[in-house]
Order: sequence, then structure tokens, then C-alpha cells
Amino acid sequence: MIEDPPLSPGDEAEPGAPGTGEDLCPACNGSGKLDGEKCETCGGTGKVTQGIGGG
Repeated sequence: MIEDPPLSPGDEAEPGAPGTGEDLCPACNGSGKLDGEKCETCGGTGKVTQGIGGG
């Protein structure tokens, strides 16, 4: 059984979900750190999963 990676607070959906894509974290601009500490929005990865498309 494969476990999905935990969602970070900045994620809008699980990674790989249809209609989503990976983007730079808006809080830390992709660095993974904020004020010298691990960014809580992305969990220190510098990336968040966002909904894409629209219409």
C-alpha cells in the first residue's frame, strides 16, 4: 500500500490530482524558508499544488 505524501497548508489538492499542477510557494517564493525558518505554507519544499485551468 502506497501512502500519499502529506498535504502542506498551501496545497489546494493532492499532488497528481486531475486539474492541478505544481507551483512555487507564494509565501517563500520557492525557497522553502521564511524568516530563516522552514516555510509552514509549503512544509519547506518550496512547492505547492495548485488548481490550474479555469473557464
